[in-house]
Amino acid sequence: MAIMTTAQALVKFLDNQYVSFDGKETKFVDGIFTIFGHGIVCGLGEALDSDRGGLTVYQGKNEQGMAHTAASFAKQNNRRKIIACSSSIGPGAANMVTAAATATVNHVPLLLIPADAFSTRQPDPVLQQFEQVNSLSITTNDAYKAVTRYWDRIARPEQLMSAMINAMRVLTDTAETGAVCISMPQDVEGESYDFPDEFLQKRVHKITRIAPSTEEAEDIAKILLGAKKPLVICGGGVRYSEAGEALESFCKEFNIPFAETQSGKTACHSSNVYNLGGLGVTGNSAGNVIAKEADVVLGVGTRFSDFTTGSKSLFKRDAKVLTINTSRFDAYKLGAVKLVSDAKLGILALGDILRANGYKSAYTTEIADARKGWADEYARLAAYKYDENFEPLIKARDERTIPEFAEKMGTITQTAAVAKVRELIPQDAICVGAAGSLPGDLQRMWTSDSLYSYNMEYGYSCMGYEIAGALGSKLAEPDKEVYAMCGDGSYLMLHSELITSIQEKKKINVLLFDNSGFGCINNLEMSNGIGNLATEFRFRDENNNLLGDLVPIDFAKCAGGYGVKTYTARTMEELEAALIDSQKQTVSTLIDIKVLPKSMTDGYGAWWNVGVASTSQNKAVQQAYLNKKENQEKARKY
Repeated sequence: MAIMTTAQALVKFLDNQYVSFDGKETKFVDGIFTIFGHGIVCGLGEALDSDRGGLTVYQGKNEQGMAHTAASFAKQNNRRKIIACSSSIGPGAANMVTAAATATVNHVPLLLIPADAFSTRQPDPVLQQFEQVNSLSITTNDAYKAVTRYWDRIARPEQLMSAMINAMRVLTDTAETGAVCISMPQDVEGESYDFPDEFLQKRVHKITRIAPSTEEAEDIAKILLGAKKPLVICGGGVRYSEAGEALESFCKEFNIPFAETQSGKTACHSSNVYNLGGLGVTGNSAGNVIAKEADVVLGVGTRFSDFTTGSKSLFKRDAKVLTINTSRFDAYKLGAVKLVSDAKLGILALGDILRANGYKSAYTTEIADARKGWADEYARLAAYKYDENFEPLIKARDERTIPEFAEKMGTITQTAAVAKVRELIPQDAICVGAAGSLPGDLQRMWTSDSLYSYNMEYGYSCMGYEIAGALGSKLAEPDKEVYAMCGDGSYLMLHSELITSIQEKKKINVLLFDNSGFGCINNLEMSNGIGNLATEFRFRDENNNLLGDLVPIDFAKCAGGYGVKTYTARTMEELEAALIDSQKQTVSTLIDIKVLPKSMTDGYGAWWNVGVASTSQNKAVQQAYLNKKENQEKARKY
């Protein structure tokens, strides 16, 4: 037994948590990210100052940003190592709610420890306390309940024990992992209790592979044996199971192509001849062409987001859907015939049955033809430039922006920029992204045979993840170059952890694609008949509309003040020179790339369902609604 404060016991407990996967044991909690405030500095702060053990204390600059960094760190470690995040009460705690939702949607473990109001309520209302008049038991931290996998409030020191055991249960569960919130009233942090030794000693959590049941394996095998043109979807579960080699061998043996989700990308090798690349709304022509003709679709470790399924319209209505997933919830989606199992073990079990029955698909040249078609399109996109024959890739209305931007800002096309980046940076560099038009370009155009080198947060598509995520990846793999692929809108929303990268001397590279606004949503609104409304960065005009001149921003000059090595690229030649020189630097870099609006990838046969107005006086909106209705008729109903 040991008498210590609740916060001291928490620190000691975290320092003694380990995980074991396939017999390899690793320390689970690397450290704690924090921005100290009055609600946590005297409790948890004292505990970390007195005896933090082997934990590293990281100083965040924005609570949301530091939590994104921690989530990315966990993802880059394939969910086998985490950084906990602590904040003060009120606004500090509320800032992490977005990051909690992002982690939970993406099945990434994230431990959040926000401080809370006094459990005794004696000093109420304390600074930053949120008072809900219909229940004084409700605080800001109750907002986490909607976006976490486990939530608890420590009202007494002895409650810490059951709460933390349950927190570890969820954080190390392959199906249920996500954000965990342990709410810490600031008075309880400093209260003492005689904690038993067994709570504080080393504990190893075994992350076990869920074995497939024979019955379920036979169920999906029976359907697959009748398939002429099946398609496998490689989701994030393939990555976390480290099942890429097994999936590639499976597809080669049975002549089955596979396509990647955003989370599944780089779980397998891009050069594999059965790899079609991205699938769905942000997918390429190869994946989508094959998907539309598939008679059986086998989703491995995917949650079947609307982007993956083209809002359920990408696959034929009579195509059979099969799943291998550790999550029973995800395994049931699209009315699938399921195999609840670890991805690797499920693939191996299914392969045994197909092999025993001498199965081969009926594909002949279709897979190679699809890959060749996309390779030709990639070459076109890489060579895309602004000249007298320039045509925007996005066909949405734009009578003004492109020539204005080209004259004042730069003439680089986004697709050519992505191709040039891929050409010049190290092949094993880690690519990080999240929102805007870049996830589409990157899922289509980014290739790598370096496993787990693509860290795209696209479950929540959270603007502001990019730079924090790059830092998290760098902390996880410090010997690799890491690139944050970031739009100007995302950069303005959250780039605080760029300073943390300087502080920690962990070099990241920010590739800032500046198209003067929220270009992705500008495309969406204009292609659905809406005018150019509040999606470009423009001054207000004489009619009180945001339709004046473009707002010029020198992002390189701003970042330079932080100590970042910066560049501005207005031409492809300047971009190439910046990419080469930035690799010689030892501090974080930022390249301000001025990219033409409407020069990003688009289409390739997938539809996305958005809430188009069913009643409008605008004929363009009326037509957009008719297009939506037509596509809805083709889509699956569940």
